[in-house]
Amino acid sequence: MSDQFPTLPAEFLPEDGRFGCGPSKVRPAQIDAIVSGATGIIGTSHRQPAVKDVVGSLREGLSNLFSLPEGYEIVLSLGGATAFWDAATFGLIEKKSGHLSFGEFSSKFAKASKQAPWLEAPVVIEAEPGDAPAPQAIEGVDLIGWAHNETSTGAMVPVVRPDTEALIAIDATSGAGGLPVDMKNADVYYFSPQKCFASDGGLWFAAMSPAAIERIEKINASDRFIPAFLNLQTAVDNSRKNQTYNTPAVATLLMMDDQVKWMNANGGLDGMVKRTTASSDILYNWAEAREGATPFVQDPAKRSLVVGTIDFDDNIDAAKIAKVLRASGIVDIEPYRKLGRNQLRIGMFPAIDSTDVEKLTKAIDWAIDNGHATA
Repeated sequence: MSDQFPTLPAEFLPEDGRFGCGPSKVRPAQIDAIVSGATGIIGTSHRQPAVKDVVGSLREGLSNLFSLPEGYEIVLSLGGATAFWDAATFGLIEKKSGHLSFGEFSSKFAKASKQAPWLEAPVVIEAEPGDAPAPQAIEGVDLIGWAHNETSTGAMVPVVRPDTEALIAIDATSGAGGLPVDMKNADVYYFSPQKCFASDGGLWFAAMSPAAIERIEKINASDRFIPAFLNLQTAVDNSRKNQTYNTPAVATLLMMDDQVKWMNANGGLDGMVKRTTASSDILYNWAEAREGATPFVQDPAKRSLVVGTIDFDDNIDAAKIAKVLRASGIVDIEPYRKLGRNQLRIGMFPAIDSTDVEKLTKAIDWAIDNGHATA
């Protein structure tokens, strides 16, 4: 405990004080899975059965979690969602894309498409941070992309299929596993493992429809230059063998496989959404009742179940609240660095217990009511 900050009363301390929006809280059982899986797996070839069996288990577990429609496949490769945006410009967008942009991360895919000289300029439909455009058909594009959950702002947009022939590509990095989804409404539902799946980064996963896989095959067979590391056809081919083109972080695979098994054993996706809904209800109901606080996302229907952003009046210093709580082991509730608001950002992923979210709100109350957050 820092000498600069008061000690929170014990009754306000969560069982686990990790509320980060990625990397997120890791369950102890996931660490145990690394230890138990170390012998015979870590330090061995990723192209041999020991590691491939873990990848196969993970792909099957994700297929079950998302109730994949017939013909859909789980594909994985290295680099995280950032690498996937670049890979999509090479191997998924045929000529022109459309994007819903409503925060830092949803804007990055649009930026990648705009900077690709072999593609036409994308159509970008924007909304201010804290809001989000509605999913819609966009004329003249062959792919439409948006984020299921905008990690930087806590705005959530449903996965629906507009009346369009375009592929629907959903950035689900912070939403997959914690938000409801009917996968038939998406052609590519891609995500990294360090949010709801409580693992380390460095990989991307995607649920792909037959139409998406057909598009990848078509572009790969064209004369377009595609870097080997970003080749989606290579990712598809290797995933079907339960491996990756480059060497993966096996510890991450073990952690994620354990998390997916835990999810499926605890009600599947419906069970996980029940957990995130309970946590988010606690947070938003508290913010609406708390003097000096308000949910940043004004429309309740657009408030994320997994990333909650709470604004504070000018007389309350959110940064001081974060420092006071961090000194007592409640960590990573600071706002997204580029947003520049007087707010807290709170992860409510499935591994986080709603009872801990309740204690977090009481800890914030204590810091404010006892004069430790005065601006």
